[in-house]
Amino acid sequence: MLESILAVLETILVIFIGALEEGLVYAVMALGVYITYKILDFPDLSVDGTFPLGAAVTATLITKGVSPILTLLISFVIGAFAGMLTGIIHVKFKIRDLLAGIIMMTALYTINLRITGGKSNVPIFMQKTIFNNSFLNGMPEEVQPYLVSIVLFFIVLLMKLLLDLYLKTKSGYLLRAVGDNEMVVTALAKDKGITKIIGLIIANAYVALSGSVYAQKSGYFDIYTGTGTMVMGLASVVIGINLLKKVSFVKATSAVIVGSVIYKICVAIAIYFGLETSDLKLITAVLFFVILVASNDRKRRAKSNA
Repeated sequence: MLESILAVLETILVIFIGALEEGLVYAVMALGVYITYKILDFPDLSVDGTFPLGAAVTATLITKGVSPILTLLISFVIGAFAGMLTGIIHVKFKIRDLLAGIIMMTALYTINLRITGGKSNVPIFMQKTIFNNSFLNGMPEEVQPYLVSIVLFFIVLLMKLLLDLYLKTKSGYLLRAVGDNEMVVTALAKDKGITKIIGLIIANAYVALSGSVYAQKSGYFDIYTGTGTMVMGLASVVIGINLLKKVSFVKATSAVIVGSVIYKICVAIAIYFGLETSDLKLITAVLFFVILVASNDRKRRAKSNA
């Protein structure tokens, strides 16, 4: 009996750690989606192309012997460039936000294949990554099983703190103002278009960085890894913010990270109870739908009580 209980507890722990790691990988991406969706009110579908862009750049560079840490920085910069292009298409060429994202997402599919030399899948299992370098191998044995979680935690914490610091700057306040009321930015004699572009640059840089981390953790690049990234990020943002919005001491960025982990735990539980991995997109869609319906009902009740 005791052995059965221990076996169940061990299984639960394995599922939780796996979901935690996946949640932390996508948390950086969710922070990027938080910028576009919650701050800018910009439905940026280009993230479905930017996420595999970071993975493609990382896999290609690592196979050529480039430092795994350096690939993170390069992916971040290239993702920022992709976000800038999305912003330019929207702001300078007056293309609607949704269509601008679709244009960039479509273009990035081909660009990602070009980066990898036409390969839709690039394995890096045998290469050094941020998760299997010599420094980490020298850590105590007790810590070894949790190294991936520890590395991911520090990456997510760093990116969260950097975003929090930026949002407290003058540029960060302007970014918030553009999403809330564009006329305020205009009244301050600031270019709202440039502010939007800056927001898209930061958001897509975060998404590409997440793709880079994902490639190094999973050990490969696949051209289809970005499919559904936008919905996954939105689900994380909505889950986190709706669950923790009444907890005053929890920042929105922290809530988004928690939402990403919770989302991945829900998916892991669904798979544990018999759903196939091929059902993941359906699980995401249903979960996201339920969250949005519940959120809308809560808003309607709040308005009726006002």
